[in-house]
Amino acid sequence: MPEPRAFVTGWPIRHSRSPLIHGTWLGALGLAGSYERIAVEPDAFPAFLANLRDAGFTGGNVTIPHKEAAFAGVARRDAAAEAIGAVNTVWFEGDQLVGGNTDAYGFSANLDERLSGWRDAEEALVLGAGGAARAVVHALAEAGVRRIRIVNRTRERAEALAAAFARPGLELEGAGEEREALFLQSADLVVNTRPPVAEAPEPDLSALAEAALVTDIVYVPLETPILKAARQRGLRTADGLGMLLHQAVPGFERWFGRRPSVGEALREALLADIAAKG
Repeated sequence: MPEPRAFVTGWPIRHSRSPLIHGTWLGALGLAGSYERIAVEPDAFPAFLANLRDAGFTGGNVTIPHKEAAFAGVARRDAAAEAIGAVNTVWFEGDQLVGGNTDAYGFSANLDERLSGWRDAEEALVLGAGGAARAVVHALAEAGVRRIRIVNRTRERAEALAAAFARPGLELEGAGEEREALFLQSADLVVNTRPPVAEAPEPDLSALAEAALVTDIVYVPLETPILKAARQRGLRTADGLGMLLHQAVPGFERWFGRRPSVGEALREALLADIAAKG
């Protein structure tokens, strides 16, 4: 029986740290198999996806800009992918190519590990309304957070994201950045999904309560401006590296048959790679 082969694909893909994560797990667990980077241009992605089995792949990860195309190209999707509208993990069940989304799982698992009590938050503020914010909103809703407010530079995008996840018993509101300071006053949990901006002013978190929690899904740099501001206030925080690590777990288990663990040795390996390459 051939060794299982998995991949990560995107355009570009040279920056991906997924091969380091999965390669470390394969070695630690003593498993045969491989995990490789494959750069695929957007126009070529549908053919790449259709040819996975013939190419000998068990499955793989899909990243920017292919997540929506993967959503359209798989035979079936899991509940998280359906809710988020994007696929980042694919695997075979029989002859069917199935797509899932592990970003919400990775977000929640990281906070479970590093920010105890986050599931008790009654109100969360999500900064940004892009694809990553969709996964975060899904995770927050699944965790039972009752009020979620979304702030984005383009108000219409925040409003559209709030509308997409509307359900009975969940209070969702999207707004422009002019309401950010107001929303900070009542937030128990703040989640930043916005990419770092050079020379941006340091966030003003003075309105946050002393017990508020702050996390950022960005992991380069590891200490983002909002995390720095939160720590200067003495607030509890969680960086975004754990989300990257935990979101990789379900895919590895599907492709290679063993569930890996996210330990400090793997985190240190990633930190060393970030320090060396940025």
